[in-house]
Amino acid sequence: MGESAMTMGARPGALMEESPYGIQSKKLAIWLFIIADAATFGAILFAYGYLRVANPDWTRPFEFWPTIANGIAMTVALLTSSLTMIGAVQSAQAGRKSAGVRWLGVTMALGLVFVLLLLREWSGMIAAGWRLSRNPLGGSVLFGATFFGITGLHLLHVIAGVVAIAVIASGFNRDRLDAGHVETTGLYWHFVNLVQLFVFPLVYLMNVR
Repeated sequence: MGESAMTMGARPGALMEESPYGIQSKKLAIWLFIIADAATFGAILFAYGYLRVANPDWTRPFEFWPTIANGIAMTVALLTSSLTMIGAVQSAQAGRKSAGVRWLGVTMALGLVFVLLLLREWSGMIAAGWRLSRNPLGGSVLFGATFFGITGLHLLHVIAGVVAIAVIASGFNRDRLDAGHVETTGLYWHFVNLVQLFVFPLVYLMNVR
C-alpha cells in the first residue's frame, strides 16, 4: 500500500480521470455555450418573425443604397473573417506562431470593420428619427425595437469576440496559451458569423421597399 501511494504521489496525473466525453473541457464548454446562445437567437428571431407577420402596418424602410449595400459589406466582412480565423487555427496547430498571430490580427480587423459599419448605420437611422419606441415613418413602433434589439445583441457578440481574439492572440504570442485555445475561440467566432446569415435576410432583405 505504501508503494502504491508513493507511485501515485510520483504521478499526480494518475489521480485525474479522463474526460468521459472524449473532448477537451474548454471545447466542450464552448459547444455548450454555442448551443445555449443559438437557442436564444433562435427564439428572438422566431419572435421577430411572428411580430412582423402579425402587424399589417409593418414598416419596410430600407433601400438598396445605402442600407442593403452596407448590410452586404458587413456580411462579407464577417464571412471573410471566418476564413482568416481558419487560417489562424491551421497555423497555430502547425506550430507557426507568427503566422497564427497575424491571421488573428486580420480577423480582429475585419470584426472591427463590421462594428464600424453597423454603428454608422445606427447613427444614420437615429439621425432620421428612429428609436426603440419611435417610427418616423408612422408605422409600427415595433420595427425600431426589433431592429435595434436584434442587431444590438449581435453587435455585442461581435465585440466580445474581437476582445476574446485579442486576449487569445496575446497569450498565444507569449506561449501562455496553445493552439487549442485558438481553435476554441474560432468556434465561437464562426457561430457569431453564422448568426449574421440569419439576421441579414430576415432583418434587412425582408424589409426592402
